Amino acid sequence: MTYRNSNYTAFYVDEPFSTSQLGAHATKDFYYYNTLRVWKGSDILFPFNDAHARTYSVRDGSNWELTLKPRLRERLRGSKNIILFLSSNTKSSKALAEEIEYGTCTLGLPIIVVYPELDNSQIASNEQLSSRVKMLWDKLPILKEAMTKVPTLHIPMKKEYIEAALSDSELTVQNKGKDNLQYFYTI
Repeated sequence: MTYRNSNYTAFYVDEPFSTSQLGAHATKDFYYYNTLRVWKGSDILFPFNDAHARTYSVRDGSNWELTLKPRLRERLRGSKNIILFLSSNTKSSKALAEEIEYGTCTLGLPIIVVYPELDNSQIASNEQLSSRVKMLWDKLPILKEAMTKVPTLHIPMKKEYIEAALSDSELTVQNKGKDNLQYFYTI
């Protein structure tokens, strides 16, 4: 049995991958992932445990079936939840769809959806998720199915919200509740 203590971060990266030296780093959603890494680097108590740091890195030109897909799955199997960055830049890609489908539908990992371009009032009002949020879900069709299977939290890209989410034991595969709820924080 795999010990699941990592946070798997899912974000859109252009396909085919950029051939520039920046590669995935040239993609806007990758910037949000790097922000988590910076927060962890400057605050050792920040509860982000990067699943991507647990296995060998992959090159942008790696073979999907032989290298990329198995590596994604290995990282997901060692994770307790998925942090998904969903923005106006996000597009459904083979890798992103695989991460969400395998991670939630197969492994049952709860999802923390981070909306970098929205604040809390734009995510939810009157205890309902906004139409703006639901329109972003259309960018990643597998997400709608996944959210029916696992607890899902919807939050803005603010350190205190992400810190609270990563500290929430209900948002781990080990402790998730029986109800697959959609919810959001009001901090």
